[in-house]
Amino acid sequence: MIGRARRTPAGRAEWGTSFVVTGDLSSAEATITAAVVRRLVETQFPRWAGLAVEPAPAQGVDNATYRLGPDMSVRLPRFARWTGQVTREQEWLPKLAPHLPFPVPVPLAEGKPGAGYPFPWSVYRWLPGEAVDPDRVDGVAADLAAFFTALRGADTTGGPPPQWSNGFRGVSTTDERDSAIAPARLAPRIEALAGLVDLDAVAAVWETARAVAPWEGPPVWVHGDPAPANLLSRNGRLSAVIDFGTLVVGDPACDLIAAWSVLYADGRAEFRKALDVDDATWARGRAWGLTAVLPSRAELTGPDPARVTAARRRLDELVADHASASR
Repeated sequence: MIGRARRTPAGRAEWGTSFVVTGDLSSAEATITAAVVRRLVETQFPRWAGLAVEPAPAQGVDNATYRLGPDMSVRLPRFARWTGQVTREQEWLPKLAPHLPFPVPVPLAEGKPGAGYPFPWSVYRWLPGEAVDPDRVDGVAADLAAFFTALRGADTTGGPPPQWSNGFRGVSTTDERDSAIAPARLAPRIEALAGLVDLDAVAAVWETARAVAPWEGPPVWVHGDPAPANLLSRNGRLSAVIDFGTLVVGDPACDLIAAWSVLYADGRAEFRKALDVDDATWARGRAWGLTAVLPSRAELTGPDPARVTAARRRLDELVADHASASR
C-alpha cells in the first residue's frame, strides 16, 4: 500500500459573484468578484470599459473565469502558486496554436495587479462550446489523438519543465515532488475509500506505474489537464481545447488522463492505437488517470444512484484494465 499521507489534496471550487475554495493552502486566496474584474478592465484596458462582466458558467480550482462582453473572457489566478500559469499561456499559446488542429485560447492582453487584486491576469478570445460528453460526441477519441499527436510534435525548445506553478505535471511516476501522483496526495485519497473499494487493487495501479520504465524519449509538450471541462465540443465533435495552465514539457503519460476521464472502453482502445502508446507509458498513464477518476467517499455514498454508478464505472474500468495487463 502507498505510504501514509503528509497532506490532503486540493478542494473544489464554487462559483458566483465571488469565489471560495479550500484549494491550495500554500498562500492566501485572492478576492475575485465581478466588481473587481470590472475595475481591472476599466483601468487597464479602457477600450473594453462598459462591456458586461459575468462569471463563466463553469469554474476551475486554480483560476476564476469571467465573460467579458460577448466574445472575450478574463482569467485570473486564485492563488500565488498559479501566477506562473499566466506567464506560460501568454508566451506559449500563440506559438503553439498554429500547429494544433483545434482552436486554443490565444491571449489578447495581459493585465497587471490592481483594484485590490494582487496577481497578473489575462484576457482571451472566448471559445464557444460545451464540455465534452463522451455519450454525445462522435469521434472524440480520434480527435483527441490528433490533438495530442500535434501537440507532442511541436518544437519544445525553451519550453517549461515540471515546476511548482504547473503542479509538477509531466514528472516521472517516481518523482517525489508535489504532483497529483505523489504519495502525499494520492495515498489519502485511496485510503479514504476503505470499505467501499478494493484498496489493494487500486493501489496496485499506482505501484505498477512506479515500477515500469520511465519515459525514454525526449520530453514533449503536455497539456496537463485534459479533463472533460477543458475539452469543448460543438455539433457533436471536439471543437477546442482550453485551460493550458499546467502546460509543461515532460512525460506524455500525463495526458493519458483523457483516456480515463473522457473515454470509455471502445474509444479508449481507438485512442491508444492512434497514439501508438507502449505498455510502460500506458501503465504510467493509468496512474495519472487514477488522479482524475478516483472518486471521493461522498461520491460513492451519495443519494444519486446514477452519479454513484458513473463514478464506479470509470474507476472499475481503470482497475480492470490494469488487472488484465498484469495477467
